[in-house]
Amino acid sequence: MTFAPALVPSRRPGLDPGEADERRRRALRRMKLLATGLFLVATLIFAVTVNQDGALGFVNAGAEAAMVGALADWFAVTALFRHPLGLPIPHTALIPTRKDQLGQSLEEFVTTNFLSEDVVRDKIQRAEVSRRVGIWLNDPAHAERVATELTAAGRGAIAVLRDDDVAAVLEQVVLPRAAALPWSQVIGSLLDGVVDDGTHHRLIDLVLVEVHEWLEANRDKVMSLVYEQAPGWTPQWVDTRIARRVHEELHRWLLEVIADPRHPARIALDDLLHQFGNDLRNDPNTQERVAAIRDRLLTHPEMRRASVAIWTTVRRLLLETIEDPDGELRRRIVTGLTDFGRQMTVDPALQARLDGYVQDLLGHVVHNYADEVVTVISDTIQRWDADDASRRIELHVGRDLQFIRINGTVVGALAGLAIHTVVVLTQ
Repeated sequence: MTFAPALVPSRRPGLDPGEADERRRRALRRMKLLATGLFLVATLIFAVTVNQDGALGFVNAGAEAAMVGALADWFAVTALFRHPLGLPIPHTALIPTRKDQLGQSLEEFVTTNFLSEDVVRDKIQRAEVSRRVGIWLNDPAHAERVATELTAAGRGAIAVLRDDDVAAVLEQVVLPRAAALPWSQVIGSLLDGVVDDGTHHRLIDLVLVEVHEWLEANRDKVMSLVYEQAPGWTPQWVDTRIARRVHEELHRWLLEVIADPRHPARIALDDLLHQFGNDLRNDPNTQERVAAIRDRLLTHPEMRRASVAIWTTVRRLLLETIEDPDGELRRRIVTGLTDFGRQMTVDPALQARLDGYVQDLLGHVVHNYADEVVTVISDTIQRWDADDASRRIELHVGRDLQFIRINGTVVGALAGLAIHTVVVLTQ
């Protein structure tokens, strides 16, 4: 009978036994002693009852069969990890001699049964990932932790960007590419889309309302402008009436434009914008003027310095905001995360949508990269020393395999009793 050697600590990462391995080693040793003890007990009983008749003959037959079963299963279990008794018997020491093939088989098994797209999607669906994440985020302490990690990552990303590097990127990449863009075509298409969709109407309404309020609050200023443009020979009372009428007409006209979405002034503005967008896209003269403005703007010596100055200011403000643990940004991040977590716990539609995103992402990764991911199994096993691999695997599964020896001893004894009973009854 041979025992598995204790794991020898290795200097290679991953082979240094920890507390968990030490517990496994003690459990394996106990099970080996138990299985070997049963074999020795069967051997002792066989020796004491040899050549006995009657009831002791049944005991002897059971003990003999128990010895055979124990030896057979000891050989089977031992042959997985080493040559039994050190003898180079064919098809023994399977793990040390065939570890690379076992690694390939394990890799194929994991790929087929664990890293298939259907399996991953089903697991994500049953795991209710978004709901669990929502419950976790709904705790303010957890949201605060996530906010801390996010701000730390943002601070690191911003801090690593030096002004010289940003200036080089602006000068060598951003500005040249911006200068190469067909600005007139882009602006013209954008302007046409804005006018067609009516997106600019809200901005126009805002401007009209502000102008109307300014007129109401600055009646005297408007009238004084009229006074200044009036000829010197007109009586003052005439100028006053004209100025008042101008203010009233402007006020009335603005109210009409604000109230009527189809006012001629609005339509005229839309036509003007449409025409300008068409000129930007099709008129060579307009395109040349826009290109000239673009080139003067982007090639101006102050553009680079202004861009770097803006970046420096933005960077400083961002760092100050991020580094303030009690600042508005941190509070908004924590509040937003907490609210989002609460929403994920109560909104089934949101849960389904987020779970779908996770399924699509992991499904894409598994579908396209599963073969590359699982190569870590075969690559790692190939790097293991054969004896180390055998000891590591035995350390993890050897305890359970000792039950095979125990069962072989017990089943062998029962089979021996059954066979001896049949023999006695048929004599």
